[in-house]
Amino acid sequence: MTEPSETEIEAAIYRRLRDHLRARTDVQNIDLMNLAGFCRNCLSNWMKEAIEERGGQISKEEAREAVYGMPYDEWREKHQTEATPEQKTAFAKSHPGH
Repeated sequence: MTEPSETEIEAAIYRRLRDHLRARTDVQNIDLMNLAGFCRNCLSNWMKEAIEERGGQISKEEAREAVYGMPYDEWREKHQTEATPEQKTAFAKSHPGH
């Protein structure tokens, strides 16, 4: 048996993170942004950038669906809640200018 490549390992880690975030619909993107500085939308943006850097094409909506596992508007309707004043304050502190 051959050793897996670094790319294979990184791809497996990404899929595990993606699947974990899909399952944890109780964790809001603003919570992720406030605690970790990235969210599901960031992952989809990074995917889009990586594809385009390699000569491929993907729309913002297609990238988001690849991360969320469904169209973004559907995910928002099913799982997104209104940010609390505390969440908004924390976001403003951790992301000035947004």
